[in-house]
Amino acid sequence: MDNITDGWFKETCTLWPGQATSLQVDEVLYHKKSKFQDVLVFKSKTYGNVLVLDGVIQCTERDEFAYQEMIANLPLYSHPCPKKVLIIGGGDGGVLREVVKNPQVESVVLCEIDEDVIDVSKKFLPGMAKGFFSPKLTLHVGDGFEFMKQNQNAFDVIITDSSDPVGPAESLFKESYYQLMKTALTKGGILCSQGECQWLHLDLIKEMQTFCKTLFPVVDYAYGTIPTYPSGQIGFMLCSKNPETHFQKPVKELSKGELESMNLKYYNTEIHKAAFVLPEFARKVLKEA
Repeated sequence: MDNITDGWFKETCTLWPGQATSLQVDEVLYHKKSKFQDVLVFKSKTYGNVLVLDGVIQCTERDEFAYQEMIANLPLYSHPCPKKVLIIGGGDGGVLREVVKNPQVESVVLCEIDEDVIDVSKKFLPGMAKGFFSPKLTLHVGDGFEFMKQNQNAFDVIITDSSDPVGPAESLFKESYYQLMKTALTKGGILCSQGECQWLHLDLIKEMQTFCKTLFPVVDYAYGTIPTYPSGQIGFMLCSKNPETHFQKPVKELSKGELESMNLKYYNTEIHKAAFVLPEFARKVLKEA
């Protein structure tokens, strides 16, 4: 494997030139090419098991909860009644695990194009893949685009848990995809998509925000911290069809008891509000538009 040398996995990508992330490898657990991408799982020295797609880290057992909890709960707690949820991607089951915890959610459809990712996650990332065993779930192995075309006006919340905009996921960062999500959402529907990193992709985020504002009355950008994503941060693009939505004020505040019963380790009401407060360099570009 080209990206493992002297016991270290090294992640490099054209999307973050001039920098790399390295994790020490204990053991390679799985490595095969699926129909869609190169799939690698290794046991790391300090981050647990790590899932890598096409050379890019998707999640590690140690810090995955930061991303999963935010991409799920930012939209869920911005919607007054999120009964029906669609997840595009998310084959590791992590976002699904968080979504089904919400008592208002009655049904979840997960669309993952690569069945190998689901199988590998069930075997090597059981703490994430337990979402797949929820009775609320309908699993659809196939193309999310095609699925949404056939399911208009169907979902209260759509969450896109995608990899970066190279290879299979590139189309998920384009206006046509957001247009499709808009038609698949119910009248007051909300979407949340993986929104890249403000340190690396501010131009792309700005471009996405600009076309989102032509489609939706309310658009906002939030971020969270996560050590094994490039630059230690990841963003979330949020859009609502309901002009009354105020993303920075969650519709429900979670009590200490609720946080504990849902086993939340990152998300809380204060973090929800704070996630929309951007550092000045990013605020100038995104909030003054």
